[in-house]
Amino acid sequence: MKLTKFVASVSVLALGSTLAMPVWAQDALAQDTLAQDAEAADSAQEGIVVTGRRAYRGNFDLLETPNADLVLDEGLLRDANALDLNSALDLSASVARQNNFGGLWNSFSIRGFSGDINLPSGFLVNGFNAGRGFGGPRDISGIEAIEVLKGPRSALFGRGEPGGTINLTTKRPQFETSGYLQVQGGSFDFYRGDVDLQTVIGENVGIRVAGFYEDAGSFRRGKETEKFGLYPSVHFDIGAHSRLIYELEYTAQELPQDRGVVFSEQFGFSPRRLFTGEPDALIDTEVTGHQLEFQHEFSGDWGILVGAGYRETSLFGDAYENNFGSRQPYLVDGKAISRFFRFRDYEADYLALRAEVFGKFDTGGIRHRVIAGVDYDEFDNDQVASRFRQGGIGGAPSSALDPETYLLIFPDNPQYGIFPRPDAAPQIDRLETTSGFGFYIQDQIDLTDRLQVRLGGRFDDFDQKLINRRSSPAVVSESSNSAFSPQAGVVFRATGDISLYASYGEGIRQLSGADFEGTSFDPNKSTSFEAGIKLDLGSVFDGVQGAATATVFDVDQSNILVFDPRPQAAGELIPAGEARSRGIELDANASFDSGLDIWFSYAYVDAEYTNSGTDSATFTTFAPGEPLIGSPDHQLSLQVSHDFAIADLGARIGGGMLHVGERNGEVGGSFDLPDYTIIRIFGQIEPARNITVQLDIDNLFDETYYTDSFANVWVQPGAPRTVQVSARFSF
Repeated sequence: MKLTKFVASVSVLALGSTLAMPVWAQDALAQDTLAQDAEAADSAQEGIVVTGRRAYRGNFDLLETPNADLVLDEGLLRDANALDLNSALDLSASVARQNNFGGLWNSFSIRGFSGDINLPSGFLVNGFNAGRGFGGPRDISGIEAIEVLKGPRSALFGRGEPGGTINLTTKRPQFETSGYLQVQGGSFDFYRGDVDLQTVIGENVGIRVAGFYEDAGSFRRGKETEKFGLYPSVHFDIGAHSRLIYELEYTAQELPQDRGVVFSEQFGFSPRRLFTGEPDALIDTEVTGHQLEFQHEFSGDWGILVGAGYRETSLFGDAYENNFGSRQPYLVDGKAISRFFRFRDYEADYLALRAEVFGKFDTGGIRHRVIAGVDYDEFDNDQVASRFRQGGIGGAPSSALDPETYLLIFPDNPQYGIFPRPDAAPQIDRLETTSGFGFYIQDQIDLTDRLQVRLGGRFDDFDQKLINRRSSPAVVSESSNSAFSPQAGVVFRATGDISLYASYGEGIRQLSGADFEGTSFDPNKSTSFEAGIKLDLGSVFDGVQGAATATVFDVDQSNILVFDPRPQAAGELIPAGEARSRGIELDANASFDSGLDIWFSYAYVDAEYTNSGTDSATFTTFAPGEPLIGSPDHQLSLQVSHDFAIADLGARIGGGMLHVGERNGEVGGSFDLPDYTIIRIFGQIEPARNITVQLDIDNLFDETYYTDSFANVWVQPGAPRTVQVSARFSF
């Protein structure tokens, strides 16, 4: 039924745009075609390589957008030696790391707010949801740029994380023959190869293939990972005004679940080099994804963009995880860590369809730039898990416990593979299917040469079906929901190079599960207000290109899942938690004619609960005014690099600093993660034409630090000093 709605809506949009074009557009065709070319140039200045039109966002230059967005381009990512999404997002001070399920997926907060702790954080790939599912942590291979879109974006993209949206722009064919091959090696038995090749067949077909292979040890002794990814794409030019792009994503990873170290106020952190899992207990993750995008321009004013995405992901394998307080002898004597065992078999399928009409028209001398679209998505989440977990130890020391029963590992003398695989009892067996149909529209109106107003909104209609197969017979619950997400913004061009803006937006995120009556939860909601100033540095200063933004924001979140306090619903959940985040952001990037590049990102975030409740994941209580987990008050990312020559050889040197403030380490607890500052440096030289050699040293001063946590028994340590060398051949 919903799919029928979608197809019908696509037809209506396509027909409507075709009929509308002659009425509104013909007289201004030449003028607006030039404007469209200028917008494409502005997009390139923002750091995104655009093949055709930017998908599902419209083409607006930096000073026209009523939001504080960031673009992490390929050059910046390489300078930072960012190979995965987690390390790439460290470049934005508005994004903080969160518990990542023992390294099995990506998890982060934006402006203090994170999503469901039991699912990966949501992110987009070319405007399509790709964070949902169990494909493992995202590698940066095949990625052209990363957009950090701050504030709720549900008015365009639908369901998303409350603090903002991460969108990955993939490498697409550029109709040229070029590419590179790169090999890399470094500390802790790290080996990696990358490839990015593209060519042209005839005049109308471009092909590009990116991929990587990685085999790595770790500073956590006994921990090894193996990863492989392949990302081919094909671009078909169909006449002068149409294009079709197909992209394949395939990634397979074999890695252990690593819950990190244990912290005790009396004994401190367990050794950061101690891996508490088992080397032969591995998790296999796999993702196969397809994206198809068709774009047609009816004229210089109007066009349509239709896309489809389908992803299959899986996660399968064993894990040994640190036990919690009542079962953890390390908290008693600091001599041994007890573990429990878990087996998981997760699979997820995600289908997304999207169609959008975009165009421009004038009414009485006032220009409108319109985006209108419909979409449909369906997500199947199939989870089967079993668990072996011991009883409480009653405060007994490790010497009083049977090592095999409690799967003890001793920090002073760790031994692996000495216990048989435990017999695990069923824990989870369920299938959840969520689907949604949405319609959205956005109009950016030029009221004067200096004043623009953006208005928009989106309506979503959700369906949910949950089958609990652990019950006999299986319990099936079905429900539906709907929501409207408005947005509004204003931009004032104070001068040609300075703009002031303010915006309001609302966001939603559909929650997994159902209440004690079997009814799906009302969606998690967020409302956001922000205001700021943007500066085009190239227009103000000679010999420099770049931009700077200063922002203040206030975000409220409601319908956070907590335990239902009503006696008749004991042990069940209810969307009743509330939180607020306020702060200041300063972002700047500058490229000087002298060869100096500077990237600066700072955020002050005050994120706290505004009511009381019991967290649905940690079973701990929180009170009004308590900080949200993993959200530092202060975070700063700085990158500096400079190009120069050595005996006519091209060279580049640079470095970076990341400062992360103290954070709450557990919901409702008194456990805090200490602040840290780490420094990295790199040097690059071209010893021969088309060959580049680069040396990276991360954590230069060998700082001991901890990146994120779920509780005091699941704390992720950062890597010690790491050295890596890479060689790249380009053509």
